[in-house]
Amino acid sequence: MPKTALILGANGRFGRHITTALTRHGWHTKLFKRATDTLPDAAIGADLIVNAWNIPYARWVAEIPAQTEAVISAAKASGAAVLIPGNIYVYGADLPATLTAHTPHKATNPLGQIRREMEGTYRKAGVKTVILRAGDYIDTEASGNWFDRIIAAKIRKGRFTYPGPLDQPHLWGYLPDLAEAGASLADRLDELPHFTDVLHEGFTLTGAELAQAIERATGTTLRQSQMAWWPIQLVRPFWSEAKHIVEMRYLWQRPHSAECAAALSTQNATPLEEALRTACAPLLQKSTSTQTSRWSVA
Repeated sequence: MPKTALILGANGRFGRHITTALTRHGWHTKLFKRATDTLPDAAIGADLIVNAWNIPYARWVAEIPAQTEAVISAAKASGAAVLIPGNIYVYGADLPATLTAHTPHKATNPLGQIRREMEGTYRKAGVKTVILRAGDYIDTEASGNWFDRIIAAKIRKGRFTYPGPLDQPHLWGYLPDLAEAGASLADRLDELPHFTDVLHEGFTLTGAELAQAIERATGTTLRQSQMAWWPIQLVRPFWSEAKHIVEMRYLWQRPHSAECAAALSTQNATPLEEALRTACAPLLQKSTSTQTSRWSVA
């Protein structure tokens, strides 16, 4: 009998891909519906709860603690484990050039502290928890993240706009590969420690290397430039997300890569150029959803 995974945020970036990956691995997936479901009832019979809810930055302080407690309560009542897509915010602005699952969590900035506290709550809760940590996402469709909203948004016009110095290495996670790693970990839940922190190795590329890889993948020629941050600074009084986006600017200024443990390998299965060809396909169309998608980099 297949195991059951309850997916919270199934329409979001990680939620879409983990649903596909778990189904491919033989899991029964149950998609949580906010309009009609309650979390305690929906979790009954679940072996795994995937918390892929994506809360806008401005609501993290108000909503993440309560959401965390609700998921933990549902997991305890149902006996389910919890899988969470993590980020690298917990390491802080002084993050080392090479990240591992053992890199200390030293974040003191607001968003980093919230994630540290959230993960600490799961660690202490007595619920089997897997944090699958990755860098910025590369999606298979335009979903309003850094890659499709800013960096590659104008590749059809031959423009590549990067948020930081073009020579600084930056960590990326291709979502189909990240989801495949999540499904593989879910298959091994019984073997894993009570709290598992896994870092997805992903792709590490400088801005210039990313632009060159996109050119090879798409057959385009790109003019590289750095993004101006002053418009985001300018709208801070009017856009609640702006100050948080500026807060995380250091990730574009400090070089970082990932090194995962061999025993919990999350190597990419997809070649870089194939991943970029897929990600760029909707951006090369005449009518592209990046014009209407909500920018959300959380």
